[in-house]
Amino acid sequence: MEGEEGQSSPMVIYDIIILGASGFTGKYVVREALKFLGSPFSPLKTLALAGRNPSKLAQALEWASHPNTPPAIPILTADTTDPPSLRRLCSRARLVLNCVGPFRLYGEPVVAACVESGCDYLDICGEPEFMERMEAAYHDKAAENGSLVVSACGFDSVPAELGLMFNSRQWVSPAAPNRVEAYLSLESEKSVVGNIGTYESAVLGVASAGELQEFRRSRPRRARPVIPGPPPPKGATIEHQKKVGVWAVKLPSADSIVVRRTLSILTENPHGLAGVNESDEQIAKREAFWSSVKPAHFGVKISSKSLLGIFRIMTVGIFIGVFGKTAIGRWLLLKFPSVFSLGWFRKKGPSEDEVRSASFKMWFVGHGFSDCRVLTEGNKKADYEIITRVMGPEIGYLTTPIILLQCALIVLSQQRDNLPKGGVFPPGIVFGHTDLQQRLQENGISFDLVSNIALPAESSN
Repeated sequence: MEGEEGQSSPMVIYDIIILGASGFTGKYVVREALKFLGSPFSPLKTLALAGRNPSKLAQALEWASHPNTPPAIPILTADTTDPPSLRRLCSRARLVLNCVGPFRLYGEPVVAACVESGCDYLDICGEPEFMERMEAAYHDKAAENGSLVVSACGFDSVPAELGLMFNSRQWVSPAAPNRVEAYLSLESEKSVVGNIGTYESAVLGVASAGELQEFRRSRPRRARPVIPGPPPPKGATIEHQKKVGVWAVKLPSADSIVVRRTLSILTENPHGLAGVNESDEQIAKREAFWSSVKPAHFGVKISSKSLLGIFRIMTVGIFIGVFGKTAIGRWLLLKFPSVFSLGWFRKKGPSEDEVRSASFKMWFVGHGFSDCRVLTEGNKKADYEIITRVMGPEIGYLTTPIILLQCALIVLSQQRDNLPKGGVFPPGIVFGHTDLQQRLQENGISFDLVSNIALPAESSN
């Protein structure tokens, strides 16, 4: 292994450096990376781990390698409060995977170092404010330096992005969707225990909600996609979605925001983003893919099989919404997460058994028009429904590392030629036209068409 003093040795460029590898999610990312390190058909040939504490990194490597002997992977010292250490780190990486959150507190120095050095960057952030501020501050320089910066490469927000695209592409012209609602169901044979980083980000997000709105007002207005039909109605606070057998309430997550960013970029670039070195064949494939993606109004709801479960979700949301507005309230929320989340989040995280027993289902219920050529905007109800589904293992510690590593392997592979030279983007517009969906299906995350039916003339619910 290589400690801090090893950084003075001859320069070695690593395919991937995992920053924050000893954290709750980071060690699972290491475990997922080890599956592909050095295998014959994998582009991942060299890997290093980085963080503040070499001994904790070594322990994480040992945990991730169990029951095998840990491989001889270099351990590098870097700290998000020490920009020179980050610049040294990024100068040694083709790709940095950042697992250090909350990103609003610790993420920007890492992005800055990657952009300055010209290496690529992926993270597992689910914080809209961080993502939008990074785009505003670093997009132009990243594009110039050839640094591809993509946040939300985990459960936030790839299942939502690819899931919407999958549903959208089922609508064969002249059919077109008007709205797609995603219903997220978290399931477990034991108890559902969430990622503590997600909880912390939600608490801090409430504190800065006003600043985010002010920031958005200061930014140029993004292009809005043209969506056939009238805007969807606001709807009830609590919904009983009988088609998939759940009760649901709106989830204020990053997913819908990230999807809107992708759809805005697609509106500005109808054929998608040009790759740095695409062949004519790849250009044709990219253009064909994006021409089959139809925009729709999109929202996400958290669901439960029981109405009591919905009341529990709403109670936690009220706690975070009310207490998160004051400093003392945030202190209480972060000091006692298990109390205020009614047991869903705890500082020590879930047990291995709880992780293994958990899974998710995300239903995408699309309403639209069987023939939008005869649509008179504003006075016609949707007459067609397509339901699709994305399913996979536990979201924070299993699905997120799977997605992050598959995105990373695409960036490391020859497909990098088909991606933008650089810039700050959401994951959908970067990876939508690649083989990411196929890769996820091969690694335990499924995409299925559930039903497509004509709706009764008197109802579109």
